[in-house]
Amino acid sequence: MNLTKATFEQIEKTRDVVRSGYGDIAQGKSNSCCGPSSCCSGDTDTNAEALSKAVGYSAEELAAIPDGANLGLSCGNPVALASLREGEVVVDLGAGAGFDVFQAGRKVGACGKAIGVDMTPAMLSRARSLVSKYRERSGLDNVEFRLGEIENLPIADGTVDAVISNCVINLSPLKARVYQEIGRILKSGGRLAVSDLALKKELPPEVLKMAEALVGCVSGAALIADNVHWAQEAGLLGIQVKEKVGYIDGMVQWEDPLYRAIIAALPQGSKLSDYIVSMELTANK
Repeated sequence: MNLTKATFEQIEKTRDVVRSGYGDIAQGKSNSCCGPSSCCSGDTDTNAEALSKAVGYSAEELAAIPDGANLGLSCGNPVALASLREGEVVVDLGAGAGFDVFQAGRKVGACGKAIGVDMTPAMLSRARSLVSKYRERSGLDNVEFRLGEIENLPIADGTVDAVISNCVINLSPLKARVYQEIGRILKSGGRLAVSDLALKKELPPEVLKMAEALVGCVSGAALIADNVHWAQEAGLLGIQVKEKVGYIDGMVQWEDPLYRAIIAALPQGSKLSDYIVSMELTANK
């Protein structure tokens, strides 16, 4: 891919914003369900658990993961969506503190492997620090965390049974490249399960300028149709999309400061869910 200097600089600027924002979250400098602004003021762990239950995780699933892995950054449950089986290799794009990796590790069992990839060193350190707790609780030694960008995955070609991602692809400045990488690492017959934020229509320019919205997974979101197109271009088949507006409405009801600020920038009479939804996208290779 040939990039101009200006384009490359903009891509790196976007990555720096995301890396900085999520680094703060990993180190506890920002109490967040969805970005630097917080719906998690007060009892962060309690609110993160409430959000996770709202997007589809069971109480049993949440109780099984190490304390500190759930940062309340989910917008769906791609682990369930992927229908993981014992013995499979699964890769989580943008693994954060390991929330979905630890869930996936239990699903694939001792003969399987769950690999988390994240570009934020602070997140990676936090995830790795929880591996021993995961081993103690599960009796499994089948998770691994790798430093890397989701546009350049540190994974060999055709070695993965399933790719999952939870509210992360929207943060990438090179989303088409992400889908190409997914197609590259999947085995023939492998599958993709993504929970993400996507646009029903373009956001107003005022929202796109908000760095907080980018880190909060909003201004970086792409049109649903574009996600489908990129998946097709990557050679993925059987693409299915399901829209879930409940996540966005829930954030508004919880009066998250980030979402309130975004709503204030929308045309009068508009709802955030008029523009953006939680998207479930599945496909296979």
